[in-house]
Amino acid sequence: MKYLIAEDFAGQPVPFIFPDRVTHADMREQLPYTRILSAGYVTFRNGEFACSDGDAELGLFARAEDAAIIAASFSPAPKEKSC
Repeated sequence: MKYLIAEDFAGQPVPFIFPDRVTHADMREQLPYTRILSAGYVTFRNGEFACSDGDAELGLFARAEDAAIIAASFSPAPKEKSC
């Protein structure tokens, strides 16, 4: 799978994961966010995400923190405590 990590309007990183057949540039055009932080390929093996490569055309590449950002997006939201 491929991914892009964008910066949302609050300045937080937001990952977008999509199939290999879609180009990074095509996905970039669909996103409402101005700033894209990184791009690359993501795999999930042995319970961990790994990010690699990038997109030279966009000048974006995988960063060390990308796997953690993606993993955090799959974490369950904290349960609210009742009063």
